[in-house]
Amino acid sequence: MKIHHFTKKTHLSVPVETAFAWHERPGAIDRLTPPWEEIQIISQAGGIEAGAQTYFKVKAGPVWLKWLAHHMLYEKNKMFQDIQRHGPFLFWEHNHQFEPDGTHACFLTDSIRFRLPFTPLSDVFALKTVKKRLYRMFEYRHAVTQHDLKLLANYQDNQKIVITGASGVLGAALVPFLRTQGHSVTRIVRQTPQLEDEAFWNPYRQEIDTNAFENADTVIHLAGEYIGDGRWTKKKKKRIIDSRVKGTQMIAETISNMKSPPKTLICASAIGYYGNRGIETITEASTPGNDFISDVCTQWENAAAAAIDKGIRVIFLRIGIVLTPRGGALERLLPLYKTGLGMILGDGAQMMSWISEDDFLGVVNHVIHNPTISGPVNVTSPNPVSQQNFSNILAQSLARPAFIHLPQWIITPLFGQMGNEVLLAGNCVIPEKLMVSNYSFLHPKLEDALQHLLGLYTFDPVAASQFETIRGKGIRP
Repeated sequence: MKIHHFTKKTHLSVPVETAFAWHERPGAIDRLTPPWEEIQIISQAGGIEAGAQTYFKVKAGPVWLKWLAHHMLYEKNKMFQDIQRHGPFLFWEHNHQFEPDGTHACFLTDSIRFRLPFTPLSDVFALKTVKKRLYRMFEYRHAVTQHDLKLLANYQDNQKIVITGASGVLGAALVPFLRTQGHSVTRIVRQTPQLEDEAFWNPYRQEIDTNAFENADTVIHLAGEYIGDGRWTKKKKKRIIDSRVKGTQMIAETISNMKSPPKTLICASAIGYYGNRGIETITEASTPGNDFISDVCTQWENAAAAAIDKGIRVIFLRIGIVLTPRGGALERLLPLYKTGLGMILGDGAQMMSWISEDDFLGVVNHVIHNPTISGPVNVTSPNPVSQQNFSNILAQSLARPAFIHLPQWIITPLFGQMGNEVLLAGNCVIPEKLMVSNYSFLHPKLEDALQHLLGLYTFDPVAASQFETIRGKGIRP
């Protein structure tokens, strides 16, 4: 009988109590799930205490495998353990161990024992793949844990935060991040509320549950129709504008009419505000463009006037291309690039002002806690790249070619105005306010962002030393 053992140990610059508490908070399992892994929670009962259970399914190749994780052992500030009750492994035991390193730091060790089904054949044909997957997963998990706990150590004020657009790509990442940072989060939703953390609104019918905003410290407004899908018909354009303007106006008026309104309103906007500007360097002081998206962003930001007039600190996040395999541009590009169909759009010279998902979360955290920041904030990396360079770097990261050229004369007939303003346009946006306010970018370079987001960590003999195989009788299970 063979039991395989994997260990990953990391030093954390926070007290052991802080590290353990972070793992107990709602949202921790979401923060620790790598974005390239396809995992869906089916049900969850409890947290990490003994007796808690999480039932989920995970994709392995073309198939979905169900997994029931049961928490067995729990010693506060020391360890907790989960085992697989039902799932793809013959045996799986995961120990999360915490060890103090003085009073202001600690060690986190993830220790996993597992046995593959269909041994010994699976040890020959599948073990290397499993090892690589574990290595990638825990490199990511420990990087996220270190980063999030570093932020938590800097900001200790727990806030009540209200958020719209929580089911979108950015909102779905932001909610668990805020919760693990110690904030309480209420999600404003369009359907009938089913959970305690939900409240109803319908901006088209001017309906909203105002009770959700009582005693709130910060409101984050992310809701809006997705613009990068299909041609922009007249109806589509109207939906794009209305979803942003009506929603923003309603949120701004709702909180401005309160006796004790939230101190901060953070509204999503976009770098499309600046229009197609070629290689011109763009900062928050730059003027708006003159195309459809520029007009949308201008109306979008103007819709928050009631909150500004009330004296509420209003921040407009002019968001660039947020990179995550969970959605948006990167999700759509990955299948093509993985099969060697990477491409240059138009002449490839259009600038792409991007930001990693983790830096987007970090920026939101940064502006929440910096009261001197207000008005427009460019949410981009300080290192924009041309579309051709982006294509080459993504292809090289995946060890694939990128030789296809899709010229403008093909893009424009296929996608119309959307193709011209989204696929063929660009701007070189610099996040001046973030840089001046000393925001520390986690991923300033595109190569580093893709490595983290796609789990492109090198699996080498050093990494393999984290594994060992135990043979012999008397070993559980």
